[in-house]
Amino acid sequence: MRIRDWDKSLKARLIGEAFMNITFWMFFPFLAIYFAEEFGKTTAGLLLIVSQVFSVAANLVGGYCADQFGRRTMMVLSSFGQGAAFFLFALANSPILDSPSLGFIAFSIASVFGSLYWPASQAMVADVVAEEHRSEVFAVFYTSMNIAVVIGPILGGIFFFSYRFGLMITAGLVCILLAWILIKFTKETNPANSDTSINNTSKGFMYAIQSQVKDYGLILKDKLFLLFIIAGILGAQTFMQLDLLLPIYVKEVIGNQSLGTWFGSEVKLTGELAFSILISENGLLVALLTVAVTKFVVSFKEKNTFFVSSVLYALAMVVFSLFDSFWIFILAMAIFTFGELMTVGIQQSFISKLAPEHMRGQYFAAASLRYTVGRMIAPISIPMTVWFGFFWTFTIIALLALVSAFVYYLMFYLFEQKKTASPRL
Repeated sequence: MRIRDWDKSLKARLIGEAFMNITFWMFFPFLAIYFAEEFGKTTAGLLLIVSQVFSVAANLVGGYCADQFGRRTMMVLSSFGQGAAFFLFALANSPILDSPSLGFIAFSIASVFGSLYWPASQAMVADVVAEEHRSEVFAVFYTSMNIAVVIGPILGGIFFFSYRFGLMITAGLVCILLAWILIKFTKETNPANSDTSINNTSKGFMYAIQSQVKDYGLILKDKLFLLFIIAGILGAQTFMQLDLLLPIYVKEVIGNQSLGTWFGSEVKLTGELAFSILISENGLLVALLTVAVTKFVVSFKEKNTFFVSSVLYALAMVVFSLFDSFWIFILAMAIFTFGELMTVGIQQSFISKLAPEHMRGQYFAAASLRYTVGRMIAPISIPMTVWFGFFWTFTIIALLALVSAFVYYLMFYLFEQKKTASPRL
């Protein structure tokens, strides 16, 4: 499906989110270093866990609200909220105030609004794109985000540590711009369930919350979907380290590592620059290969694709733990990225297969628990490096990825049995 054939709402989002993602990736990869230096590894890890607890709750509320109040409404509200949070982060790093604690609060608020945004965003795609084209559309959005991952960290390596105030002001303004684009150029895509929405909301907030809990209870009774979430949470402990454990590890291990003599001069690499290059490598490979790899893997059984993806994540973690050479890190990141690319499009398509049309927002929100709960747990890796050291921390994470692989395999085995018993699935 060509971009020119997309719904206008999706075209506008693709442009607006591209600007937001570039700005976001100028500071996000470096936050783990920032908080670890300001609070210490153990405290930083625990604080990041606390911040993600709120994100988990917001993610569930976001899915419910996307179904009840509309995709566009929630996306606009979330964009304004993130913009305000980034302005607060700027204040915490301004000429008149230097407050890491306020910066952490601002980051937590931004995370909450981000969790409110994405369930509505994913559901909007499912609303307007036919099932056979969804994997391609999701892959294009993912590619756009990873173009930002190429550009953002390289610029962020310069601006985050030296011009943090201006960077966060820019992030806030870009969020406001995204909100304006959504208001001006998108339309509501929520399926016709407005009567239900009105009935629920007119009975009060507590009734809405009770309905929400009841609906999520029904979702989590879906055995296949529950296994999908569990496998995703376990796997998330691997790829979430891209912006948690990895920046701290690379900064400490690389130091001022020599890359050899080029044109008669010795070339040295700082840890911060090394991490920027690795993140940009990840983004570049994703930007170049997402669509091609997605088209390639759809010819294989889904259970094999998810299984191999998790195994590659585990292998990458092992390689990172065993070597301290920047060039080996480049290889490890390539392995990591291919594992990531294998499931980019098909996982969202799989969710839409399981979700009833009137509950898509909540299913996508529940599926996002893989990331929100995963991100809530993942920061424990930072204090783990103090308790066990880097090698055993990476080893434990690799083992969790392998467990994830076998849970995925079990899930798809049960899914195939169910599909055989019910040909309409």
